[in-house]
Amino acid sequence: MSSITSYKDLLVWQKGLEIVKEIYLICTYLPKDEVFGLQSQMKRAAISIPSNIAEGYGRNYTQNYIQFLKIARGSLLELETQIIISKELDLINEDQYNKLISLITEENKMLNAFIKSISNKSNLPIA
Repeated sequence: MSSITSYKDLLVWQKGLEIVKEIYLICTYLPKDEVFGLQSQMKRAAISIPSNIAEGYGRNYTQNYIQFLKIARGSLLELETQIIISKELDLINEDQYNKLISLITEENKMLNAFIKSISNKSNLPIA
């Protein structure tokens, strides 16, 4: 098992980055009139996930890190809602929807497990 030397080594961050790439790909298929609406919101929420994981990693204390992981989880759930709305409005197809929901579900499980594992630690410096 390799050691974690950077937030980039975290699987939860890597999965978040994968979600960002998928969202950007999906957004190329959305109608142009959604550029400043749903498309913009989806991109912001997706980017927020790995960004908050990275920012939390840079904090000195476990409780700060947990807070940023919870923000990342909130952004993930916001994105999930936007994906559901996109499907309800027939802006994305069933395959796109299923792929995104699968990635989101996996990331949510990873974030929950990660939060739980580091919550068991005291408020000591992480790195």
